[in-house]
Amino acid sequence: MKRLARLFPDLAPWRSSRDFRLLWVQGIVAFFASFMALIALPLQIKDLTGSPFAVGAMGAVELVPLVVCGLYGGALADAVDRRKVIVATEAGLGVLALVLLLDALLPRPLLWPLYVVAAGVSALAGLQRPALDSLMARIVPHEQQTAAAALNSLRWQVGSIAGPALAGLVVAYAGPAPAYAVAVAGFAVSVLLCRRLSPAPPAHGADRPSLRGIVEGARYAWSRPVLLGTYAVDLAAMFFAFPNTVFPFLADELDADWSLGLMYAAGSVGSLVLGLTSGWTSRVRRHGLLVVAGATGWGLAVAAAGWFGNIWLVLLCLAFAGAGDMLSGLGRATIWNQTIPERLRGRLAGIEVLSYSVGPQLGQVRAGTMAGWTGTRAAVWSGGVACVASVGLLCLALPKLLAYDATTDEDALARKARQDAPAAAGGGEDASVAGVR
Repeated sequence: MKRLARLFPDLAPWRSSRDFRLLWVQGIVAFFASFMALIALPLQIKDLTGSPFAVGAMGAVELVPLVVCGLYGGALADAVDRRKVIVATEAGLGVLALVLLLDALLPRPLLWPLYVVAAGVSALAGLQRPALDSLMARIVPHEQQTAAAALNSLRWQVGSIAGPALAGLVVAYAGPAPAYAVAVAGFAVSVLLCRRLSPAPPAHGADRPSLRGIVEGARYAWSRPVLLGTYAVDLAAMFFAFPNTVFPFLADELDADWSLGLMYAAGSVGSLVLGLTSGWTSRVRRHGLLVVAGATGWGLAVAAAGWFGNIWLVLLCLAFAGAGDMLSGLGRATIWNQTIPERLRGRLAGIEVLSYSVGPQLGQVRAGTMAGWTGTRAAVWSGGVACVASVGLLCLALPKLLAYDATTDEDALARKARQDAPAAAGGGEDASVAGVR
């Protein structure tokens, strides 16, 4: 029983940090609010236009704001109080949900506001995510970063499974307007929870957001092979082996149209299972191995999903792929939060947003293009093989990623010493943030 209990998620961050508890609960509320709008918005565009191109155009209007605001949001998170950024952007998301609600209540809803809101949501998400991500390194003790990443991933997986299911029911039976109303209410609650967070002021002497500051963050990331390896491995895994866009065609080839929804959910199920048994990851110190092993497992599982012709084996492989993706994500998040200096944390979080947002977008283009040339199943399994090969080459090019050890890495030890110093002096990290450089 003791061995079994050690598999359960490590709740140490929940017990040790009030702000972590607030953000965890806020995240659940925000996920459900977001999914209400995310499900209702494309369905409303479909109903208004009847055009697949019009629905797909949402991706085009979302990408540029995400990239631009993600980089600027990283610099902003280093220059101002991160709590204020989170509260302001969450309130902005609530206002955009209100715009969708008012438009849906019109006798003849307008189409153009839907695209404006989609771009606005992407921009606000780009501004907010670096502040949220960079806050974890401050509110959670150094040795609990892996456990915090696992709990956050668990929250995401629960939300990504239950959120769309509930949103789909609301939209199907009540229409988009009630879904937007629920989203408005959810964001209102989220703002109230965010306002209860402790202040998170910038480091002493922090510069104003600027292009020079963004370049400084990029240069720091480039000079650290371990960080560079985490970004490169994630980009390679998503570019070569992100098959979601061809799932409808794969279901057709397998004569299993009924399985399409299960294909999209299988990865989240695998991630959820790993999250529920993630207690062992808190005792890992070689987090670079987690990154590589997870990405390799992801690629192998995707390759197997494209190779097998049995739908149940395909779904099982996709579940294993989701578990591998989460394992790699735990390693990446831990390395980021254990090694990046506080003064650069926001800017590096902005780069992280791009690394795990742009990869899937490009991966969908690759998968769709390859499917047109070689067929769907060949596009899937060849992408998985290319993922494994690219991860292997990156390990050879960046050996420090595999060698990373939280107990010996210089950046990790320096970050831990800076975080422990205020506590040893009798205060919290926020109390002496001016000395956190």
